[in-house]
Amino acid sequence: MPNRGWWCSSGRCEIVVEWEGRNQLANMEKVARESDGRLRFGSAYEYMELMKEKFAKLLLGEDMSGGGKGVSSALALSNAITNLAASVFGEQKRLEPMAAETKARWRKEIDWLLSVTDYIVEFVPSKQTSKDGVSMEIMATRQRNDLHMNIPALRKLDWMLLDCLDNFKDQTEFYYASKDDEESQNGKTTRKDDKWWIPTPKVPPNGLSEVTRKWLQYQKDSVNQVLKAAMAINAQVLSEMEVPENYIESLPKNGRASLGDSIYKSITDDFFDPDFLLSTLDLSSEHKILDLKNRIEASVVIWKRKMHAKDSKSSWGSGVSSEKRELFGDRAETFLLILKHRFPGIPQSELDISKIQYNKDVGHAILESYSRILESLAFTVLSRIEDVRQADTLARNPSNAEQKKHTQNVKQEPETLNSTETPTSKTLLDFMGWNLDQGETNTKKDSHDDADAKHLSKPANVVTNKKISYIERLENLGGSRSPTARH
Repeated sequence: MPNRGWWCSSGRCEIVVEWEGRNQLANMEKVARESDGRLRFGSAYEYMELMKEKFAKLLLGEDMSGGGKGVSSALALSNAITNLAASVFGEQKRLEPMAAETKARWRKEIDWLLSVTDYIVEFVPSKQTSKDGVSMEIMATRQRNDLHMNIPALRKLDWMLLDCLDNFKDQTEFYYASKDDEESQNGKTTRKDDKWWIPTPKVPPNGLSEVTRKWLQYQKDSVNQVLKAAMAINAQVLSEMEVPENYIESLPKNGRASLGDSIYKSITDDFFDPDFLLSTLDLSSEHKILDLKNRIEASVVIWKRKMHAKDSKSSWGSGVSSEKRELFGDRAETFLLILKHRFPGIPQSELDISKIQYNKDVGHAILESYSRILESLAFTVLSRIEDVRQADTLARNPSNAEQKKHTQNVKQEPETLNSTETPTSKTLLDFMGWNLDQGETNTKKDSHDDADAKHLSKPANVVTNKKISYIERLENLGGSRSPTARH
């Protein structure tokens, strides 16, 4: 039986619209309640009108003229989730809770967009018993398996990130300099890096207390786990998307032309050390890192297509054996994985953008966009936490600030993340309630580590002579297994 939206006017209420979404209306009425518990009549109706407007735009493919020139449903949903996150979270310049109205809007509208996945189903065999006791096998529908596994996991990661921001509500040991401060006017609190518009955190003259320092490290470890899980889900979904023909047509004929002689020689050498190769490359700017990522991904696609090419006389054929192509492709993917974890904040590559643009699978579009915005938010929160930790380090050791000015390289590398954890921190599995056998114990870490030591340690035993999954590679880099590991 459908729920009803209520509209009150002149002291009386009447039914004005029928709506099938029982849970949606309940959520809308819950959001519409004021702090004293009273229901603002009319809000549910207004929310339904807003919902109809948003879904009308999705059905029109963002083409308001109705001329059929809109984008696909998958891309429209992906853009809607991305735009919603951009309008709600912005750049998250400070470590502070979201406003109640903003959080309510996010919960409401992301639920609308994710509700589409409830109707993406697959047929599965099921048994049914008739009234006369005869058992028969029928085909029943259920939510598609990848959505059934990943949507709840992403919702949990979403909740964890917002909960982390809420934890900064009552902290009083650090604050952000305002434009009216005397030090700010004198330029003492202005950031010296490329993100000058981000507020500078201020800590006490002697630094943060030991309790706050450990608590801040705990928050960082928690958000770091969210980042790793969101990256793993996003990478898994992108890997399942089909490579568009437009992208394939733009590729060079072989991997050497894509990589260049130097990188190609390192990858095809008898002994391959991805960390050594990374140390020899110029990664002094975001543009150079993105260009390297594009070339590596292009070479992987080229080698994979050549392995699966049936016509040996085609333009994709060459004299290199399939075994070597598989080895080279695996090495390139290993190097690409290390690059992504060393620089998690770099923009999307040409391959990723092309896959998202031409993807027709609505389920993949929702999973990719939702995991991508959570990955972006987690990375931003980690950056803001790192700003506070760096301010604390400089306050406790003022001499390090002067030394850093003299020893800092002119070509600054983009900010990287520390993937190690404190021995008292919880893993993502602890938060999610999943009891998977890790088979490993957490590496102990001194809580007084220098905040500038942010580079990942060299992964142990990087295997390139056999195919391993993204999750296994993530574990080799010291990360926790993502929710997709349950598949």
